Amino acid sequence: MRRRRLRASEKSAFLLLNGVRRVESGEVLKMEWGGEYSLDSSNLDCLLNILPGELEFQQILSDLDEKIKKNTSSIEQCLKDLQSEVNEIYTNEILQSTTDCLQWLNNCSFSSLRPSSTHHGELMEFLRTLQSLLKNEQNQEEMILHFLLDLSSQCGVSFPCTPSGTSFELTSSLHAIEDDSTMDVKSLWDDVRLHLRRFLVNRLQSQEETNTNALQQQREFKTQCIQQLLFLYPESEVLTKYQNMQNKLVSDLLQNCILSSCGETNFDKVVHGYQSSVPTLCTMIKEDLYILSGTIDPSSSLKFINETYLDTITEEMTVLLERLCELQFKENALHIVKANKISKKHRGTVHAVASQEYHKKGRNFCLTLYQLKCLSQLIKLFLLMEEKIDELSAEILFVPSFTEKNKNVQGVLKKASGELLIGETRANETSVLPEQLLQVEEPILLNFGWRNAFKDLSSSVAHCITIAIEDFSTKILQHEQKEEFSAAGCAMSLVNNQQMRESCRAVQQEEQPKRIAKFCSDIMEELDTLLPLALACRDDSLQEIRANFVEACSKVATAVLARLEEKSKDVPSKAPLQDLYAALSTAIYVFQHFTMYNNLMRETSKKPLFLVPVQQYQEFINVLQFQVTNYCVRVCATSILQDAESHHWDDCKAFYEGERCSFSVQMWHYFCCALHRDLWTILPPKTAQEILTDVLEQSLAILSSRYCQACPSYKRTPQIRIDIAAILMSTEDMLWSVCSSVQEFLNPHEDRDLKIYKIHSHCNSLLSVLAILTSPLKNLYETFLNNSDEQLPQDFSKVFYHPLHWLFCIPSSCSSLPKTPSAREMAAQGQLKLLLSQPYCNLNLLLETLLHHDCLLVKILLRSSRNEVLNHDEQCSLLEQINNKQPALIETIFTVLSYCTLSPKSLGIAFETYMEKEQLWNCLYNMTVSSCGELEPEVIRCLKLTLINSVKGIVKQIISLMHSWEATENYGMYQHKQIVPESLLKTVPKEWNYTPREMKRKESGKCFTRLAAQAVSIVISKLPTVIACLPPPVKYFFFLAERKMSRNFAELKKAGLLVWNLIVIICRIFEDGNTAELLTGATLDRWSKEKLSLVRVCLESIMGKQKSGPKQVTQKVIQSIEQQRPNWIESQLLKARKLSADCASLTVEGATLEEGGIALGFTEQKINMMVLDICHKPGGSEYLRQIYHIIWLNEEYLKEQLSCENFSEDGVTSSQCLPLTLMGREEQPVFNPFQVYRQSCVKVFNQSTITEWNWDWSNLLPSYLGLNQMTFRVLLAHRCF
Repeated sequence: MRRRRLRASEKSAFLLLNGVRRVESGEVLKMEWGGEYSLDSSNLDCLLNILPGELEFQQILSDLDEKIKKNTSSIEQCLKDLQSEVNEIYTNEILQSTTDCLQWLNNCSFSSLRPSSTHHGELMEFLRTLQSLLKNEQNQEEMILHFLLDLSSQCGVSFPCTPSGTSFELTSSLHAIEDDSTMDVKSLWDDVRLHLRRFLVNRLQSQEETNTNALQQQREFKTQCIQQLLFLYPESEVLTKYQNMQNKLVSDLLQNCILSSCGETNFDKVVHGYQSSVPTLCTMIKEDLYILSGTIDPSSSLKFINETYLDTITEEMTVLLERLCELQFKENALHIVKANKISKKHRGTVHAVASQEYHKKGRNFCLTLYQLKCLSQLIKLFLLMEEKIDELSAEILFVPSFTEKNKNVQGVLKKASGELLIGETRANETSVLPEQLLQVEEPILLNFGWRNAFKDLSSSVAHCITIAIEDFSTKILQHEQKEEFSAAGCAMSLVNNQQMRESCRAVQQEEQPKRIAKFCSDIMEELDTLLPLALACRDDSLQEIRANFVEACSKVATAVLARLEEKSKDVPSKAPLQDLYAALSTAIYVFQHFTMYNNLMRETSKKPLFLVPVQQYQEFINVLQFQVTNYCVRVCATSILQDAESHHWDDCKAFYEGERCSFSVQMWHYFCCALHRDLWTILPPKTAQEILTDVLEQSLAILSSRYCQACPSYKRTPQIRIDIAAILMSTEDMLWSVCSSVQEFLNPHEDRDLKIYKIHSHCNSLLSVLAILTSPLKNLYETFLNNSDEQLPQDFSKVFYHPLHWLFCIPSSCSSLPKTPSAREMAAQGQLKLLLSQPYCNLNLLLETLLHHDCLLVKILLRSSRNEVLNHDEQCSLLEQINNKQPALIETIFTVLSYCTLSPKSLGIAFETYMEKEQLWNCLYNMTVSSCGELEPEVIRCLKLTLINSVKGIVKQIISLMHSWEATENYGMYQHKQIVPESLLKTVPKEWNYTPREMKRKESGKCFTRLAAQAVSIVISKLPTVIACLPPPVKYFFFLAERKMSRNFAELKKAGLLVWNLIVIICRIFEDGNTAELLTGATLDRWSKEKLSLVRVCLESIMGKQKSGPKQVTQKVIQSIEQQRPNWIESQLLKARKLSADCASLTVEGATLEEGGIALGFTEQKINMMVLDICHKPGGSEYLRQIYHIIWLNEEYLKEQLSCENFSEDGVTSSQCLPLTLMGREEQPVFNPFQVYRQSCVKVFNQSTITEWNWDWSNLLPSYLGLNQMTFRVLLAHRCF
């Protein structure tokens, strides 16, 4: 009895110490005693993927609170049991409280307990039997290991874990062995564990060689082997052995990668070798971090990584670079010898001098540009590897990074295991002084000293990098100058910059230049290649490299700037205007590059290193941007708008019989179109919009001034009207391009959008000229005569002079604009036109367009993408798309809208009509998990994947529970591994009271019921949290689907459609073992699959989905849960249903406050938040760009669909199939004025349309009753009577 109670105490202590640690670290606790003490943890893997609302936060916090309370009660019960058993055993020391129990447990030495004796003969017979089985029988090692572990855990036998070759001390927390002939016992035990050690080491080595299993399985296998070795030998010896194994693997890997290539070792071969080995090394380090994190404390894990991997890599790299330095020095010395032979000097003298110089200067030698590039690539690999290891250690071990090495860390990292199992350690701590306990130890951190390997090369690299940079930059500049002389008058050679290099991705898309000068691109590409040489500097030994790199880059920046200044001065006398744009774009590109260099080196340098070049380029950019704007405006003022024939206002003859506008106006329009094309093609989008806005505003100011001063004759009056109408139409066409948001277009403010406001002001002035000068005199007289006596309000001008007033007087623009100038929402056509007029893919504007007017554009895309009947070519294209794993349009739209957490209704509104036409609502009521070989609708597949990902944590926890139960209770695949021979069982000392697992399993009949009940409880308890973590758009989608349900379905699914589908998904996963294995990466045997099937039956019985009556086992499982917690299952289902319904109800209530659609209530801030959230999700930005590309390719078709009068989704059918690929179309290489002319004749300068306009003077003229009296008199005086 005494032994059994103390054995339970040991179990309680182990569970308390290890279980709590696992729960805190976020792991799923493996119940080793079949639910004797229940510790639980919340699975919040999906929480960070969404932005939860208030209800979701309440549910998540309540779930955490419930788990904490449950774990607290389990720990308290565990401590109480331990307290009572200790008090029964030790009557001389009574524990009064659980606090005393914890103190006793912390200070207790299990090896110091008074044990009973075990007969020496029995022990010798037992060990000899083990030895005989291992030597004479094959494949008995695994069985014996499990048997010894079972003896230790069940009977409390502590087998000696002494180092190899030390004195023998076999002790036990329950039993001690007599000291007679201890050396014989020691030799037998050493022989047994040596045989087992060889077996485990061979398994580890063979696992490394095959590497055919999944990573998760391999990791678990190696962890088990390490833990079994720790059972046999002390931690230090096991780690040393494992470290030697891994050390050899690392050395062999690095050497094989270098020696696998033929020929002598050179820089190129070293780079290629490390490029192939570094990913493997990172994978090995990640695997060992996971293995060691569950076995030893973080400090020892970091020490192991430092000594095994980082130090070994540094040593191998040092030896390799020394060899390369030696070869390079000999090669340079050989060149010196040859040179001296030519100059007739003695070879021996030269060799002696070279040798002396070699020892004096420390192996200084010349490196070519190619060799420097190889070294730079090598350093880049190490920088990336250092960053990767830093992330892994922070993710797995929660330890500081490389950069935090010198920071003061408070506290001491203690060992997480092993300390409480050694009695001598705690016994000796009583003599430690309090002052010594307060001493803070320096924690062990990662230390990757790869930079030390480059110290011998530092002086040579620092010397050669300056020469190399000056050399290639000079050659590139000279080559560019020769090309310029050979092709006089030609434009600057440009290259596309659409595919930004990895180093430039920090620059936002709106600031990225599109085309830059080729010579500058070549120079910056070379500098980017050498940049890692400067980034590697963290200590004094490599500072010279960075200093020389910065100095050389500054010289190159100055030379490139001088060249760009020369190019800008050649415009327009020697070079075309496009060179000015190219010079500006190139200068911005260089400025961004050096700003990036400065930011990257700021980590190792406190002061800015590229301050002077950055300032020089900033000044040059400002001057050049002003020069571009000023030149374009001067061209308009002095050349284009100087039209004596057209502007001969006092001519008595009509200009072309009043059927066309002035030549100058038409040429101004062509110039603006050409400028628009050049700016959009070359410059960064933001800069291009700024320049076009400036040119448009200043040229409109000139036109407004000139037409306000015009005094046309009677015959020339219609020309004024046509000219101003053409100017306004052209401005309206350009206005979509210069406005970057709907707010800027519809509500320009004088303080916020001054230039846009001025454009509207100039257009309104031109319209007033048109109204006063060209309106029929009768209408003008009647309008002002009838209202002359009325008192006009003080704010009359504000009422009629809205900035957008002129736009609503142009009949051609009304289709794209809101109904009134003060309207808050733009028409759908205008929203689309604004999006496609931008110089880049404006993600904020794109999302706003997709959500606009209840997702109208999305509905058109979905309707147009339906392919009810596919021909052969379309089927082949669809199959190719599936094989390439390219997301379809429906999947892309679904993913983007499901990410819009601030617009929960968008997903349901967009797909509601589509689901009804495709008759897909019923698919939600019978959702399956796997549909291999079936053509499944994309929407259903996306919903299914979302639900599967949400329950993945539950499935993993259930499978982990199964594996733990198998290992503990000897079921499943563990059953055949632990069939212990009768000959061995007979030799087990009777004093140990060992009961074989087979007999225990026969005695316990309720274990299966307890296992199934625990699994079902986990599923039911997690449902509310899973629903809380689902994206709000998905929850609203199921809420909408519930409203579409028929009565039969509604009665069947009282728990709610979402809860129903979640449980159905879990049941389908448990039903199909292959799906469960694929989803979790675990391996399931037949026993586990059977038990998962039992859990599935129980869940189906709870949901009322079973066709037949519940089985007896199922009834027992449900009854056991109800007995422990009455009505708990029903309350959890109702809680999950209520949470889902409440979230959807809040969504509906919030949506009713919006008047014109779901996008109307969104501010620019909310749209920006949603875009940022989407871009941070997997593939979010790519999905948005794919949708934008499809819209761009089908611009005319979508405009046609949007412009249909009395739009009805039932009446309009799609005759065009959308291209669903991401193949881009190339821009036209040159500006084609004839194409612009053809487009202008149709859209802007349709002369017959303009002349036939019926101006509604009765509505237009009253708008100018509040016109300034002096302005009215001046304009009226210019009119010909």
